[in-house]
Amino acid sequence: MKLYCATTNPGKLREFRMAGEQRGIGIEPVPGLERITPFEEAAHSFEQNAAEKAVYYSRFAPGPVFADDSGLEVEALGGDPGVLSARFAGENATDEENNRLLLERLQGVTGRHARFVCVIAVARAGEVLRIFRGVVEGRILGAPRGSNGFGYDPLFLYPPFGRTFGEMTDEKKMRVSHRSQALRAMLDWYTNAPLAG
Repeated sequence: MKLYCATTNPGKLREFRMAGEQRGIGIEPVPGLERITPFEEAAHSFEQNAAEKAVYYSRFAPGPVFADDSGLEVEALGGDPGVLSARFAGENATDEENNRLLLERLQGVTGRHARFVCVIAVARAGEVLRIFRGVVEGRILGAPRGSNGFGYDPLFLYPPFGRTFGEMTDEKKMRVSHRSQALRAMLDWYTNAPLAG
């Protein structure tokens, strides 16, 4: 069994492949993805971005394609950075720049509750088949801890483990993360109702 994914992010691709391997499902990028004009995420919700992205890339793949939109919502910032998480500090911002801006915005703020959200949409031949959502609750620290993961992982403390996502191994993070929740739901569905093609 094979699923195509619409990402060039090496961190996400690694997590996707790990989850797929556990179910005997090969996960590969859309063929020739690096030569396809990138989809521009312009919607105001994770669901709409994921759905539109999956539909767009499904036209270039010989089978079902999934796309995700994920990000960090910080309550004290009214849900920001939200859908702008990857470009919080501007287009082509690095993880370090995004993290620095987040800490600047939270200076002096004591209520640091936050959640990671991941929405995955599956499409085939231009049609959305299903949408899945995962959420994990935590809080933002005042300084990064750990060098694993990517994005905001070193700032995101997961209270049940007392560690940031940046301090966890990939395997431990995959047990609880927003992305793994959405992936598990998608893979359960795909395994029980395999799609032809």
